[in-house]
Amino acid sequence: MTKLTLEHEKVLQQSELKKIMREAFKAHILVPAFNVAYLPMVESIITVLKDLNCFGLIEVSLPDIENFGAQSLNAVKMEYEKHEHTAYTRLHLDHVPVIDEKGNPVDWKKMIKEALDLGFDSVMIDGSRLDLEENIAVTKKVVQMAHSKLIPVEAELGSVYGHEKEPLPPYEELFCSGKGFTDPEEAKRFVAETNVDWLSVAIGNIHGAITGVAKDAKKVNARLNIEHLSKIVSVTNVPIVLHGGSGIERQSVLASIRNGVTKINIGTSIRQTYEKELRRTGKVESAQMQVKEEIRQLIERYYGIRDSALKLALLLKK
Repeated sequence: MTKLTLEHEKVLQQSELKKIMREAFKAHILVPAFNVAYLPMVESIITVLKDLNCFGLIEVSLPDIENFGAQSLNAVKMEYEKHEHTAYTRLHLDHVPVIDEKGNPVDWKKMIKEALDLGFDSVMIDGSRLDLEENIAVTKKVVQMAHSKLIPVEAELGSVYGHEKEPLPPYEELFCSGKGFTDPEEAKRFVAETNVDWLSVAIGNIHGAITGVAKDAKKVNARLNIEHLSKIVSVTNVPIVLHGGSGIERQSVLASIRNGVTKINIGTSIRQTYEKELRRTGKVESAQMQVKEEIRQLIERYYGIRDSALKLALLLKK
């Protein structure tokens, strides 16, 4: 492994996240995004990214705050600032739903504004439970808010199941039917009309459960429809995001990266690792170490993206 030189670090630090993601998209380099379900996980994630010379995102979602121990956007931002190194990572607001998993409206505008005021590097609005026209309208408003501060926006189209209060249908039924999959023609219109920077899609990926007994259960072993993904990429030409990245078959994941997936959200596997070790030992430090090992395995053996920060720095320097 070749560590970043000070020059390479400077290139990454001075590059806007939107540009970094665009270069990653063109070069088929994955930018992993790790959800902070508990504040001590921040240090674990950043330490491993630096150790493995990998560029990734730290992200927090509304479910991380409401259902686990992320506490608040400000708490995550403060913890992030203790350890941040912008050559290796940036801070992302993940998954702000317009309508939550229980069907209740969310004050999405307040949460987006808070993240922008706190200095988050990117934000995500999820209007996927709205009809297409409403999703476009809300996303356009968020794009206007964020782009005025030069902050990129991620949005979602299609139904990435798993957070609903009702049990999921059998996974094979979901996959084979294509139920909830992102429609390529709708995606084309959505990106053109909203000017969104990254698009979260449904192509077989599912979220891990966040409530009840199921939140501790092993996720379904999902796979991805790569042909469907290729259709979406061909008409949108924007970095594609996979939510529910934990537990997807490795060959599907690698094929998706080759075909336009640039950001994959990783939450369930590292959260469950943290919780399991904390229950076993009662020691936060021990839980942090286990999370570090889980992330190390994901970066080196599952995704194979060690040294991605160097690769991105070289591309950005051209």
